[in-house]
Amino acid sequence: MGCNQEIYHRWQVDNWRSTNCSPNPCYASPVSPSPSLQLQGLPRHTLLLRVTHWITVIAFLALLVTGIEILISHPRFYWGEVGNSRTPVLFKIPIPSSRSTVPTGYGYVLPDQNGWSRYLHFEAAWLLVLTGFVYLLYGLFTRHFRSNLFPPPADRTWRAFRSVIANHLCLAWPDEADSRSYNALQRITYLLVVFILFPLVILTGLAMSSGWNAAVPWVVNSFKGRQSARTLHFFVSISLVLFLLVHVAMIALTGFASRMREMILGRATARQERT
Repeated sequence: MGCNQEIYHRWQVDNWRSTNCSPNPCYASPVSPSPSLQLQGLPRHTLLLRVTHWITVIAFLALLVTGIEILISHPRFYWGEVGNSRTPVLFKIPIPSSRSTVPTGYGYVLPDQNGWSRYLHFEAAWLLVLTGFVYLLYGLFTRHFRSNLFPPPADRTWRAFRSVIANHLCLAWPDEADSRSYNALQRITYLLVVFILFPLVILTGLAMSSGWNAAVPWVVNSFKGRQSARTLHFFVSISLVLFLLVHVAMIALTGFASRMREMILGRATARQERT
């Protein structure tokens, strides 16, 4: 998109927000007396991006379920290289364990599902790694990261972030410019997830493996030990779950059917006045 065209689109977005977004985000915006509206299909996501997105969703949900099962077997966290039922605990999750040898303060244990959950967790993790590698190659060779995720200079300002947040608080329907691209807040969040959180959750997961510890000991040492890696793995996973919840909530607030259509069929929708 050329410079003049980008400036024109930004003027359209600011003009739309100033006329349709209520100054008080706690109240709904007044209904506009504009003519009837129609939906127009717009190209959005490529086939490879959609496929890798849904494979990532499946792998992440499998990792989440199996990770919870693994956590139940030992809901205690430590710092350093060694951690067991007889070592001082850094913190613990207040839930009963699935093993009677793990002290949790409860007089009963949950059913032990640690066996199958570890196998499926391992397989889903490698599916996520391979899918992420394909997505990384795609982003580099097609300049997807630079064109669609890295924010332009005009969006790297507090004013741009405030404008996007205010627009979300108004529950404004995305216009044509937003339907064709990501806003500043989305770009920064996706970059954080793709290049920081996902690599961290993968590396901390590998650092808990004794085989990985023997082959690449510097990775484990960089996390101050296997138990430290497990604790960091837990917090990074919680961050990814929070991202998922906010992501799904924003999809529901901005139009669940249209957003799902974008990620399944690859075409976006924008509201435009019927002439």
